[in-house]
Amino acid sequence: MSNLKLGVEVVSAHNLMAKDGSGSSSAFVELHLDGQRFRTTIKDKDLDPVWNETFYFNIRDPNDLNNLTLDAYVYSTVNSTQSKAFLGKVHITGTSFVPYSDAVVFNYPLEKKVVFSRVRGELGLKVFVIDDPSIRSSNPLPAMESSRNTYVAQAQPPLQQVPDFVPNPVSGNRAESRHTLRHLPNTTAPQVQSQPPAPVIQPPVNYGVNEMRPQPQDPRMVRIYSGSSSQPMEYSVKETSPVLGGGQVVGGRVIRAEKPASTYDLVEKMQFLFVRVVKARDLPTMDITGSLDPYVEVRVGNYKGITKHFEKQQNPQWNNVFAFSKERLQTSVLEVVVKDKDLVKDDFVGILRFDLHEVPTRVPPDSPLAPEWYRLEDKKGEKTKAELMLAVWFGTQADEAFPDAWHSDAVSPVDSSVASTYIRSKVYHSPRLWYVRVNVIEVQDLVLSERTRFPDVYVKVQIGNQILKTKPIQTRTMNAFWNEDLMFVAAEPFDDHLILTVEDRVGPNRDETLGKVIIPLNSVDRRLDDRVVPSRWYNLRKPSSEEVEEKKKLEKDKFATRLHLRVCLDGGYHVLDESTQYSSDLRPTAKQLWKQSIGVLELGILNADGLHPMKSREGRGTSDPYCVAKYGHKWVRTRTIIDSLSPKYNEQYTWEVYDLATVLTVGVFDNSQLNEKGSNGSNKDTKIGKVRIRISTLESGRVYTHTYPLLVLHPSGLKKMGELHLAIRFSCTSFTNMMFIYSKPLLPKMHYAMPLGMGQLDMLRHQAVNIVAARLIRAEPPLRREVVEYMSDAHSHLWSMRRSKANFFRLMTVFNGLFAVGKWFGEVCMWKNIVTTVLVHVLYLMLVCFPELILPTVFLYMFFIGLWNYRYRPKHPPHMNTRISYAEAAHPDELDEEFDPFPSSRSPETVRFRYDRLRIVAGRIQTVVGDVATQGERVQALLSWRDPRATAIFVMLCLLAAIVFYATPFQVLAVIPGFYVMRHPRFRRKVPPAPLNFFRRLPARTDSML
Repeated sequence: MSNLKLGVEVVSAHNLMAKDGSGSSSAFVELHLDGQRFRTTIKDKDLDPVWNETFYFNIRDPNDLNNLTLDAYVYSTVNSTQSKAFLGKVHITGTSFVPYSDAVVFNYPLEKKVVFSRVRGELGLKVFVIDDPSIRSSNPLPAMESSRNTYVAQAQPPLQQVPDFVPNPVSGNRAESRHTLRHLPNTTAPQVQSQPPAPVIQPPVNYGVNEMRPQPQDPRMVRIYSGSSSQPMEYSVKETSPVLGGGQVVGGRVIRAEKPASTYDLVEKMQFLFVRVVKARDLPTMDITGSLDPYVEVRVGNYKGITKHFEKQQNPQWNNVFAFSKERLQTSVLEVVVKDKDLVKDDFVGILRFDLHEVPTRVPPDSPLAPEWYRLEDKKGEKTKAELMLAVWFGTQADEAFPDAWHSDAVSPVDSSVASTYIRSKVYHSPRLWYVRVNVIEVQDLVLSERTRFPDVYVKVQIGNQILKTKPIQTRTMNAFWNEDLMFVAAEPFDDHLILTVEDRVGPNRDETLGKVIIPLNSVDRRLDDRVVPSRWYNLRKPSSEEVEEKKKLEKDKFATRLHLRVCLDGGYHVLDESTQYSSDLRPTAKQLWKQSIGVLELGILNADGLHPMKSREGRGTSDPYCVAKYGHKWVRTRTIIDSLSPKYNEQYTWEVYDLATVLTVGVFDNSQLNEKGSNGSNKDTKIGKVRIRISTLESGRVYTHTYPLLVLHPSGLKKMGELHLAIRFSCTSFTNMMFIYSKPLLPKMHYAMPLGMGQLDMLRHQAVNIVAARLIRAEPPLRREVVEYMSDAHSHLWSMRRSKANFFRLMTVFNGLFAVGKWFGEVCMWKNIVTTVLVHVLYLMLVCFPELILPTVFLYMFFIGLWNYRYRPKHPPHMNTRISYAEAAHPDELDEEFDPFPSSRSPETVRFRYDRLRIVAGRIQTVVGDVATQGERVQALLSWRDPRATAIFVMLCLLAAIVFYATPFQVLAVIPGFYVMRHPRFRRKVPPAPLNFFRRLPARTDSML
């Protein structure tokens, strides 16, 4: 029986609704989970009750933990009617349950039970998972309960000791059907990993038109934008109709095949010959010294794979898997040769031969094929005592051995020198990032080396490579006060410490360290909302002390100076590690605040075609391409196809979707880490192009199969580097949650309760990208820094003349509609078309006489416009547009400036020319901003008496207007100005009207500027 339990500590409630008729409530809380119910004690006449009671629920099935739901109901007892009144409820899903070490008290806002319920207040709960046999579950409520004398569940005291190890209750499950997003465990404190609920995929639609199944069609060109935003056909998206694992895709619909669809239904099924070499035994000695350095060579035709060799080992263990593409096999015999590694020539040990026609076929979810012992044959074909354990079978890319296998389609024929570490497909998980808020309040009792002067002190705060400083304070005492907030980014597990150093500026470029404090991040308080964290005093260590863990010595030899701090880990923020416009995840850091997923995103990376050669090999251009996809915390990398300009991947991956306003990014790169001649493995992987897919533009249940052009902007101009063929499907698992999410804020609550500045966010985003890149480059195979930066658009905030022009034209496009309406109204006023002008006069008169029709008319008009535009809705995901990006018309010098690193590496003359050009552009912007300010100051001058005569005229006109408006009906006042504006040109003058002349004569503050 499982010892796993869910602990719920009911702490307190705040600002409850009064329900007893006397302005108060007698509140208690009922907890419901999986048929178990507990109840707290009743707090009489208290709108802010405090319980501090802990209950423990039994978890019957640990594998079903994420599907459980905890409901907390707050009631008030009513003595007059012997009943209970509803005060609110809290609904917590199983995906928010965390281990005890990560649990904090969180004030949940109370929710309504029905639409017309009156609810207010918050309920403070601490919810955690624990596995401790010594803790017994609480006594449940009886089935029949009375209102006041109901049996109250026995609350247990809060935990005193929590075991360091909490096993994973779901570790036995293996995701066989798809790659599922999971979070990396904290290596410093193992925790319960809660597996996300199995996504509910929409059932396939059977159209019953097998006889109407069309033949494969040629790709269709799809225009993403119309009008002036359209781009050349070669840069457009092409819709395809491939035959995938689930059937042929036609117009987003899948026409099912006769055979049942496999799990990998968004990619073409590829057959592979898998050879698993496990181990060998009783191998003979080959050298004179009696030693053996064995390795295994697997050969199929011109392709071969080699295991690593072991020195002086007659019973080696390899456990390596080799995968050979079936479509490339040119022989019917598989040879497995055991050899002895030698300096001059490797010696033959034994061989095994298999007829490929006799090899079995395995289809998941069948169990893995059990390896068997085979006796090796010598060169004469006779059996020897040496044995080799291996398994041979045919399978597809759905086989669980596929990601870790050595692939024949990833290497060139007869090429075993390529390190398989850099060519395998892998799934990565970016680290869990936290914002660290350090509030430096004050320092007391400074001890200076020179007592003849006053201190000029500041505090330097450092986490890893992040360093921030407070402003320097000159004080006449030995105390200094700052109260400054400094923000940092940290990643789990917290390997770095928070180091604070108090320094005194004794001279120019000369600082003296007065002491320091080292705080482990694991000991820092965590918060989920904007509650105030208690501050603490820290004794400064002497600068000569370098050890981190010397608490006993510090107690004996305390340093006089004290530093007052307030430090916390803010889990209510979403740590931005990518541009907000292309963000793939908007959830807060704290898992307790996560909501249920609304759908599943499935991506099939089919192939790439027509790639541009990125390197030269044997006198010809070639590439070693691989793909990287990023969404949320999960990064995926396909295998590298070596020496190919048209690679086929056919790999499928899956993510859970929590917000529709997110973007999936798929990039293609050329692998430069394959130890080419003259390379030491330090070359950067070259970008070939990327594709962005916004989830909100995808229809639920539809399969999008398109080829996307890979467009890259180089200093020499725009280039098409090839095409990438993708299959995408978004499946909604909760339609109600999906529609409800449109009413929720885009970012977590903390971004609005305690907002961060734009400059601060840019700095934190830069630090977050550096941390993610540093973690992923340590994986195997490593995901290099240039890949992470390109996928995260780390340099999108830098200045670019091209991007500035593009944004300006985007803004003009937005206002084109208003300009068109203004032009049309000008023609109406000028009586260009008499019939139209008369009809506008009549419509205006009707709206003035019946003003209650204005809003219904406007909304009905927008409704019909929406229905009309539905016929022309985009049926394909949008892609990068060269016209909108202003990529084709960019000047070469502007592109060279955009790719110039920071700081600039160009000649002084070039930098001076670009600076002068930027001054001209900034001067125009300055003029426009000044004109806008001038108009606003003229409005303020109407009543400021800066021009006494103009203000007197305006005040008298206001008095006259008040009298006229009071005595004249509203309809008359509305008709006269409207008809005056639309009067005939015969009654117009060529000079501006009197009100405009009066406004332009008002004074502004331009004459007060230097």
